[in-house]
Amino acid sequence: MTSSGLFYWATALLCVVVAALASDIMGFFSSANHFDVKGGTVMVTGGSQGMGKAVGRLLASKGANVVIVARNQQKLDEALKYISSAAARPSQRFLAISADVTSAEENIRIINEVTEWNAGSPPDVVWANAGFARPALFIETSIEDLRSQIDINYLAACYLAHATLKSWLRPAKSISVSTAGQSQAARPRHFIMTSSTACFVGVAGYAPYSPAKAALRSLADTLRSEVNLYNGYRRAHPDTGPRADVNIHCVLPGGIQTPGNENENLTKHPVTHLLEEGDPAQTEDRVAAVAVKSLEKGGYLITTQWLGHAMRAGALSGSPRNNRFIDTVFAWAVNVAWLLIGPDMESTVYKYGKTHGVDLPA
Repeated sequence: MTSSGLFYWATALLCVVVAALASDIMGFFSSANHFDVKGGTVMVTGGSQGMGKAVGRLLASKGANVVIVARNQQKLDEALKYISSAAARPSQRFLAISADVTSAEENIRIINEVTEWNAGSPPDVVWANAGFARPALFIETSIEDLRSQIDINYLAACYLAHATLKSWLRPAKSISVSTAGQSQAARPRHFIMTSSTACFVGVAGYAPYSPAKAALRSLADTLRSEVNLYNGYRRAHPDTGPRADVNIHCVLPGGIQTPGNENENLTKHPVTHLLEEGDPAQTEDRVAAVAVKSLEKGGYLITTQWLGHAMRAGALSGSPRNNRFIDTVFAWAVNVAWLLIGPDMESTVYKYGKTHGVDLPA
């Protein structure tokens, strides 16, 4: 078979798998809800704007008590009004906390404050969503910006995960017992990290941002493995184990149509714009809706649009699969297509430098 024929069949298979994956994400293959937040308490960092605010409003509409965290108190107050207006019932509660999530101590304070507000119980869902990109070529980025991108896009979620899991994995003070004498299953707890499709593929101009998001995906893989240890212990020792099972998830959106994205475009190198030309962008509400729908289906590594689905499939490596069959076939098709896509991206950057020149360091 010629390379063009191979690419044709890989593309055709890719289209079929994308359609199947989209149907799966939209819930056509499963009706069980693995992410029921009604009556629970959800905490979202980066919740004053963008995707975080959209997630907060959506979960409020599903009956959750919502806590949002960000730095700017005025933006928090405005976002809280917007989120609480979507409440499904009058008894729901809402809270805004101003904090610097790049501080380990602040993350401990946040969890303690939410636990106290929540009648002594830690939040049922914690969504580490804070982050932003400052795109630029690597050698044109200051050391201060390199460090701050790691702080907000990786360490903030890392610190929050550490504080949250230490709170969740303490021995339960009491266990509800059914009439049959067996412990009732408590609602699973969910720790969710917002990474980015930028973690899947190296794109010129994202060196300050992509490595931190790749580290976040790796942290999610590792924590998903580690929590099995505690979940297993809990099942074997219901009287002394943690109160509930813990699930880890990683959401990886692509471009989002927000003011933050507009600010990012101001610092992007022209070659980055060229590489991203034609890439799909979604509204914050659409990203939130797709992400939550996938969480309800039990998804782990969650992308929110077709390009992200393809990038995820081609870079799964040792990450757990959302659907073993679809992800395996999809990965094969993407890797065949990448035989042409990868070299084309490399060539685009090379030709840009050859034609337009670059600013060399002094």
